[in-house]
Amino acid sequence: MRAIVSSADGPVLKDVPRPQPKSDEVLVHVKASSLNRADLAMLKGASHGRVGGMGSVLGLEWAGEVIEVGDAVKTWRVGDRVMAGGGGAFAEFVVASARRIYAMPDGLSHEQASTLPVALQTMHDAIATNGLLEAGQAVLIQGASSGVGLLGLQTAKYLRAGLVIGSSTSPERRARLMEFGADVVIDTRAPDWVAQVRDATGGKGVDLLVDLVAGPLVNDHLQATRIGGRIVNVGRLAGDRCEIDLDQHSMRRITYVGVTFRTRSAAQVEEIVAKATRALGPALASGALRLPVDKVYPLEQAAEAFTRMARNEHFGKIVLATA
Repeated sequence: MRAIVSSADGPVLKDVPRPQPKSDEVLVHVKASSLNRADLAMLKGASHGRVGGMGSVLGLEWAGEVIEVGDAVKTWRVGDRVMAGGGGAFAEFVVASARRIYAMPDGLSHEQASTLPVALQTMHDAIATNGLLEAGQAVLIQGASSGVGLLGLQTAKYLRAGLVIGSSTSPERRARLMEFGADVVIDTRAPDWVAQVRDATGGKGVDLLVDLVAGPLVNDHLQATRIGGRIVNVGRLAGDRCEIDLDQHSMRRITYVGVTFRTRSAAQVEEIVAKATRALGPALASGALRLPVDKVYPLEQAAEAFTRMARNEHFGKIVLATA
């Protein structure tokens, strides 16, 4: 089968053996797959949890059609349209655990479906499971113009947050955040952005801050979160090192939680997928959760897709089409 693999010369299209499903897995004919930030590191040979390494098939999420099911699989049939997060996505075929895939909503294209799985499970886990969001609470999605961030805005709104705040340092992207659920939009380059968050929340700060940025903003995040509130760190786009004002952290009694899928067991990921399916399945089916497709490239133009992501030229998701 054709697949995009990492190499010292960048992404390379080559023929690799077609995977074979185990008894509890399905084999999927991939129709589309989308890029994530982690793919840039994996392109250079980095591992992402249990997948990756130089020469490996790239890609972390896909959408397609089941063409074979393992003997122990009872929940899926040949012909089912499915989507999932998982390694080896930039290929014509992929195998996946039957317990870690989602049914594609009717009316959704494969290109659109391929943008959803990673953001879906990441943000439900961050907002509901670790963020403990309650109806009526205020949420700030820090770095909301990314694909994960855009779905975070919608997820918070669907889970009945009282106020949803989104941030972006790009004026063009800030102008679009309200399309995806933001009630208030801020620019963290503004010197008074914390005051803006406080003003929007009656002076107290948000109940939950979901952080995709980190780096030098961490101490400001402590100020923007209410006393006794929660911060869930998902990403570190602005840097993974900082000095933390521990006195401020203590005085504001902030619960700071770090999350990742890379150190979770298969069983833990399966539980996350099950929770996201139960909680957000109706929203998916109704079209309440969506992500914009920035641009679609054929597999042969994967290098151009990686370049576009590396230059941060996109809004929404960059997609590779395999069929």
